[in-house]
Amino acid sequence: MKRRGFLYRSAGAAAAALSAPAIFGSSGAQASAPEAGSSAPEAGSSAPEAGSSATAKTQPSLTKKPRASSRAYPLAITMWEFSWLERRWPGAGYEDWDLALSELVERGYDAIRIDAFPHLVYEDPSREYLLLPHWHTQSWGSPEINRVQVQPNLNRFLSKCREYGVRVGLSSWFRTDEDDLRMKLDTPQKLGSAWLAVLKSIEKAGVLDTILYVDLCNEWTGDAWCPFFVNDPPEALWTGWDTDKSKRWMSESIALLREHYPAIPFTFSFTGEINGAALARGPFRMLDFLEPHIWMTSYNGGEFYREAGYGYERYEFTGYRNMALNGKKLYEKRKSYWQEGLTEQIKLAATWSERQQQPLITTECWGVVDYRDWPLLEWDWVKELCALGTESAAATGRWMAMGTSNFCGPQFVGMWRDREWHRRLTGTIHAAPLAAELHDSLLGRRMESIATSIFS
Repeated sequence: MKRRGFLYRSAGAAAAALSAPAIFGSSGAQASAPEAGSSAPEAGSSAPEAGSSATAKTQPSLTKKPRASSRAYPLAITMWEFSWLERRWPGAGYEDWDLALSELVERGYDAIRIDAFPHLVYEDPSREYLLLPHWHTQSWGSPEINRVQVQPNLNRFLSKCREYGVRVGLSSWFRTDEDDLRMKLDTPQKLGSAWLAVLKSIEKAGVLDTILYVDLCNEWTGDAWCPFFVNDPPEALWTGWDTDKSKRWMSESIALLREHYPAIPFTFSFTGEINGAALARGPFRMLDFLEPHIWMTSYNGGEFYREAGYGYERYEFTGYRNMALNGKKLYEKRKSYWQEGLTEQIKLAATWSERQQQPLITTECWGVVDYRDWPLLEWDWVKELCALGTESAAATGRWMAMGTSNFCGPQFVGMWRDREWHRRLTGTIHAAPLAAELHDSLLGRRMESIATSIFS
């Protein structure tokens, strides 16, 4: 028998653990955001105002803004989910959009995937909402209650992205507000209408040309993100995206959007282990591209996290204590096994793309799902896995955009500060081959259109 090390468990750990293999973020934010052209939050925020000495010290080189690559594809993309709006308190990472975007571009990234909060826009885009914490344990979003105002802040942020040449993929984790407004989206038509309200509000502000694509729901059918959808059968949660009911919802919601915005690619992102069974799923002709979220930790039914003692705990830290004690040690003991578990999933995803004749984007990847700056949690082995995943995916020629990890944002200091690591991997993405037939996909044409528009 293999010695697994100590496993700490709390009485409430099983109840607190999520049933799914993928968890990202949620919680709080400042209500106001910077005006286009300003480098700091508006008055009333505790961050420095534009023109203050504090601002000048933080960003001395931003007189001439750095810009992302003007290439059409392949693109280096990262997930800024709801943190772009929620994490705006001092030191949270996104209180100064100019600084965050300039650092993103300096690391070689071309695009971000963010939450557009469609259920809140659908209700009232300019209202201030109180958001409830999705968890206390993670660094996506905030660990406690917070307030957000989606518009005009979304359009202001998109204007900033355009200044830096950053393309934007829209998605939603359907964050819980005090009235739980997401539960109103109980038909595919309402889901599509909520997204239509978002796109119309963006178009009205003249920043639609920044939108790379729309992912109507993060990790579709996972009950943490879309509890308004009840699958058939109802127990088909995180990997239930190929049921007849799921396909009907995807088809009908996207059809409504395509009537108004035929040039924008639409999809639903998925999670779960990529294995032989996944290859049999489909077809998904209603989707303009596939967005699987791929991690080593999904391999063999989530074997790594089981061995390490991590259970996606949301409100207590037993799982992170076990990761600190066991994570790196477990990886180093069977490194080749875990690495093969990752690269095998990447190869299968590329095969799935070929069979479906659809391009791939992956924004959540490659090593572990959850991680953070924390005592005894080292980044070196996580970065090693993420580099392997990036290089392996780039070599397939099937990814039109990909991330380098789940943690490419300023709140993950241990990952963010290694500028050269990011530049090396975004360089690998930019140099990757791309299958010829993908160039003329709707996604390829959208990428070319944006490159022309925002860099003209």
